[in-house]
Amino acid sequence: MKKKKNWSVYIVRCRDGSLYTGISNDVKRRMEIHNTGKGAKYITPARRPVKLLYVEAGFCVGAALKRENAIKRSGKAAKETLVKTKKKRKKP
Repeated sequence: MKKKKNWSVYIVRCRDGSLYTGISNDVKRRMEIHNTGKGAKYITPARRPVKLLYVEAGFCVGAALKRENAIKRSGKAAKETLVKTKKKRKKP
């Protein structure tokens, strides 16, 4: 059985300047959820609205989780560089 590669890894900037990394199979819908305050535990009402900065698409769910974890471990400076150099792209 072929795995569906419809998952994306995304980075948003919160109102307080912090960055949040997540995965979704519908990034647009996920942004709507984040901005209602019902997204991740990290996205609190004090951090809304969030702005989508970066998307990598074309992952199966397992690969998306691995990529998300790698980005989360990379530190803020590396995330800022990633956001500046690769706004929105598909996985090679």
